[in-house]
Amino acid sequence: MAASDLETKAKEAFIDDHFELAVDLYTQAIALSPSNAELFADRAQANIKLRNFTEAVADANKAIELDPKIAKAYLRKGMACIKLEEYQTAKTALEIGASLAPGDSRFTNLIKECDERIAEEAEEPPKQLADKAPSIVAPPNDLPPAIDLSSQGTTVSSSKPKYRHEFYQKPEEVVVTIFAKGIPANNVVVDFGEQILSVTIEVPGEEAYHFQPRLFGKIVPSKCRYEVMSTKIEIRLAKADTVHWTSLEFKRDAVVVQKANVSSGNQKPTYPSSKPKRVDWDKLEAQVKKEEKEEKLDGDAALNKFFREIYKDADEDTRRAMSKSFVESNGTVLSTNWKEVGSKKVEGSAPDGMEVKKWEY
Repeated sequence: MAASDLETKAKEAFIDDHFELAVDLYTQAIALSPSNAELFADRAQANIKLRNFTEAVADANKAIELDPKIAKAYLRKGMACIKLEEYQTAKTALEIGASLAPGDSRFTNLIKECDERIAEEAEEPPKQLADKAPSIVAPPNDLPPAIDLSSQGTTVSSSKPKYRHEFYQKPEEVVVTIFAKGIPANNVVVDFGEQILSVTIEVPGEEAYHFQPRLFGKIVPSKCRYEVMSTKIEIRLAKADTVHWTSLEFKRDAVVVQKANVSSGNQKPTYPSSKPKRVDWDKLEAQVKKEEKEEKLDGDAALNKFFREIYKDADEDTRRAMSKSFVESNGTVLSTNWKEVGSKKVEGSAPDGMEVKKWEY
């Protein structure tokens, strides 16, 4: 069946309130015509009816990517973001859509609703956590840096995710890693919302991978960034508030805990101000690496460091030679010449005045 026929049947299903069937038909049509922005925009509308708001945002983003002048995609992105309480992101999308469709009152009304919601959030006093139960205590600082969420159902699909992902956090950012090997950068689309992360990976001949969690806390989209590497995609989310995320995804019953800094002695406890001191973690990491590099060591420690640096900067043959010679000689020979040691067993060589003995167990 042609994509146009599937589209017609999908619209009929939508009119008859068969929204799940409509989504399925639109999906089939998209498989046949993946560059049709109208199909993505219309599937977004069906997903909104099914309350699949993160999927609706992803569809709207794809439609906008294919056709930046498709007004209804901005409308549906705005509607879905409002349902996700992403009012600033919704307003931005709706304002662009309104400029493309002047006179459409739907944009005006929804922008007004966003302004009201944003104003309410600005006036809302901080939540008091003292008397709430059950409270969630922030995990200790000695937790492992990476938390595997693959077993916690963080993807929008109930099936096993195509790519594994993990996250860890610093006081002012959350780092999400998706382990996707050998993916070209132009096959990856990452979109940041006020509290939404949308990742799409499209590989020709394979089903597209979508990861669109509603995040535990709000982020600052303009400060977020990502990098596509040879073995993974690293996404850095800038936190809007200095709170500890107990999970990557939003949980309605979770209590947000902001840590208080308590000093020792007779001084009164101090708490984070509304303008926390900013720490440049990248600069701090670079400083630590510089200190390690310039560290002066003596004896065996200096020798071990020297060998590590040789191994780190060596080519594959040199590394193989070093490993083979060291293991076969029981740690008495370290060669970097693969041609010399690759074709024969390396015998042990004891220092002057000593001899090599084989121990039997």
